[in-house]
Amino acid sequence: MISGKQILWGTLGWAFGGPIGGILGVIFAGSSDTTYKQIKQSQAGDFMVSLLVLFAKVMKADGKLLKSELDYVKSFLKRNLSRQQSHVFIKMFQEILKQEYSTVEVCRQIQKSMDHPSRLELIHVLFGLSASDGEIHPEEVKVIHTISGYLNISNKDYESIKAIFIKDMDSAYKILEINSNASDIEVKKAYRKMAVKYHPDKVAHLGKEIQNTAEEKFKAVSDAYTEIKKQRNIS
Repeated sequence: MISGKQILWGTLGWAFGGPIGGILGVIFAGSSDTTYKQIKQSQAGDFMVSLLVLFAKVMKADGKLLKSELDYVKSFLKRNLSRQQSHVFIKMFQEILKQEYSTVEVCRQIQKSMDHPSRLELIHVLFGLSASDGEIHPEEVKVIHTISGYLNISNKDYESIKAIFIKDMDSAYKILEINSNASDIEVKKAYRKMAVKYHPDKVAHLGKEIQNTAEEKFKAVSDAYTEIKKQRNIS
């Protein structure tokens, strides 16, 4: 049986074509480091490479590269990959940060090649990066919103994930993708719908580690529903 990490490390496939392939090509061509050659031979997962490319866009949105954000990326990689794999991906990310590339072209490639649950998870992790320094910068929110649009994610889906990280009086309702004037029956229906949409099994093909990360979204849905039930005294 293939393990989660083997799936994640599995095959770059489409990632070696298009604009993402161009980004990686610059890295491989410009370095004699054998670790990059190993990457090409081992072929890292499409999701992780896509995430690194989008991480770089969000990190540079406010014109600053913060240590807390870089530490978040390193921690994320170390949690989701083996020690050897995370080391290679960290080096790759440091090279990606040096490059300039088209957000829309990269996102179009991802949108065409990645399923909807995986794209939702990309947005969730990008907000996690933005929040890693304790403050979500407005420019980073703009970039994530732009990325979300290019990835063909609906505004309701975007606002739902955003509400997990940026709280206001209606956050619980936004997470369930409903208005605060929704009926109790509509609230229950919304919870069931979102519980299915955000279920960690939706990203099981990305590996157990990413599936564990996706559980944060799933828990946010349950917490939002619990909060609304408490407000309304729904049994």
